[in-house]
Amino acid sequence: MPDKQLLHLVIGGELKDVADIEFADLSKVEMVGAYPNYAQAYKAWKSKAQSTVDNAHARYFILHAHHLLDPRDDEDHEH
Repeated sequence: MPDKQLLHLVIGGELKDVADIEFADLSKVEMVGAYPNYAQAYKAWKSKAQSTVDNAHARYFILHAHHLLDPRDDEDHEH
């Protein structure tokens, strides 16, 4: 039986201030992708984070979208 899909989204862009989580321009927020588990989302996040290491204001995030879709779903033991 395959593992249950646990949707994770990776997004990012430039922040207004590195001390906060507010994007400078929402129209420029990048949707990196949707992933079926945390491990794959982490790989995508790490790749994007490393590619923007020279931009101090660039930040990427992993969103646990499966929690948003079903808040009762708390079976994400992958991280």
